[in-house]
Amino acid sequence: MTDREPLAVSLYFWLQALASVAVSLVLVFLFLGRLTPVDGTSMEPTLRDWDWMVVRSIGYTPRQGDVVVLSKEFDDVEGPIVKRIVAVSGQRVDIDYAAGAVSVDGRALEEDYILEPMTQRHWQTVTSLTVPEGCIFVLGDNRNVSNDSRNPALGAVDARYVLGRAEWVVFPLTRLGAVR
Repeated sequence: MTDREPLAVSLYFWLQALASVAVSLVLVFLFLGRLTPVDGTSMEPTLRDWDWMVVRSIGYTPRQGDVVVLSKEFDDVEGPIVKRIVAVSGQRVDIDYAAGAVSVDGRALEEDYILEPMTQRHWQTVTSLTVPEGCIFVLGDNRNVSNDSRNPALGAVDARYVLGRAEWVVFPLTRLGAVR
């Protein structure tokens, strides 16, 4: 046995281990979700700028209360956007800017996840809407900076634009945990 044979065996072992890890990661992200960064502050305090999250796409059906990633581009917004689904097809959304309240089907939402009470900005003109079939109504948790379904340029979003549900924050590690 030469001195090179143990090195070759060791190198083969490490290359095999590296290939196994790479294939495992590809399979995990292919079937369980994809890594997506948060860009902006519209989802604070739930998600922060440059949090990285795992987004589950396969087998997902949009539901009220879920935090989702959308591929819909509008106004000056580029790339995927992250918002919370407030209402789905057939539900009626009423927004009372004076009270800072959102109601769905006549019931005020209990929103312990929002950053601060909502105020109205000049482009937020939607006050009442029945969500069309196949669409969702989305809002950011940081309502006062979020460009969302209250803006007619976005409005109710076709559910086909949903890339998936935000499941976990994985980076930074100090924020590791499920998205609620």
